[in-house]
Amino acid sequence: MALTILDPTNEAAASGRPLAARRLAPGAPAKLALLDIRKPRGDVFLDELESLLTQRGHTVIRTAKPTFTKPAPHDVRAEIAKNCDAVIEALAD
Repeated sequence: MALTILDPTNEAAASGRPLAARRLAPGAPAKLALLDIRKPRGDVFLDELESLLTQRGHTVIRTAKPTFTKPAPHDVRAEIAKNCDAVIEALAD
């Protein structure tokens, strides 16, 4: 039996479109959304990440999903897309 291993970092090949409209310039300050998906201790991870990112000159916007069991509501996704250059999603347990 053949074993197929999929690369989870290459979603562009599966969907036929890139994951991001553009890449961030290395070293340039950016406006970053930190999305708390409401898993236990995700906020602890995001607190530390926010500190590190702001020390590097980035602007950080914190937002959260109402629950980890459902996708982020449309208004949350739209606000991130409108106001931020990139998003980092926190997962923890």
